[in-house]
Amino acid sequence: MEKIASFTVDHIRMVPGVYVSRKDHVGQEVITTFDLRMTSPNDEPVMNTAEIHTIEHLGATFLRNHPTYKDKTIYFGPMGCRTGFYLLLAGDYASKDIVPLMIEMYEYIRNYDGEIPGATPRDCGNYLDQNLNMANYLANRYLNNVLYHITEEQLNYPVD
Repeated sequence: MEKIASFTVDHIRMVPGVYVSRKDHVGQEVITTFDLRMTSPNDEPVMNTAEIHTIEHLGATFLRNHPTYKDKTIYFGPMGCRTGFYLLLAGDYASKDIVPLMIEMYEYIRNYDGEIPGATPRDCGNYLDQNLNMANYLANRYLNNVLYHITEEQLNYPVD
């Protein structure tokens, strides 16, 4: 079997950033998949499931209520390696196009203080696995270390 595209990215040289992972065509529509890399792969500790779960609930709620992107959001969820998230948007985008949206979303997560949306036994299959304080912390870290001063290296996958 062929390696899938995400397994061909050099994870040793990758730094936290906002990357276009792939673009797919569904009918006439382009679906852009973004790699929102929050930690340095194989270099920093990965995020724990509780904070990832909280970021997922808050991020998905934010995106699905966003005045511009609610109808363009296909999916927002964690990577299995626990180093970041995937965001799928309907449309043909470059990484830099969504930086303002990501700043807005991660500021929302950083500042969120309240009941986590969907964190009830009726709404979620693992509602107790949440950590709002760490989600706030990690969102703030991503904003300060990546989004507020993003560089070309953090917008484009490393190439050989």
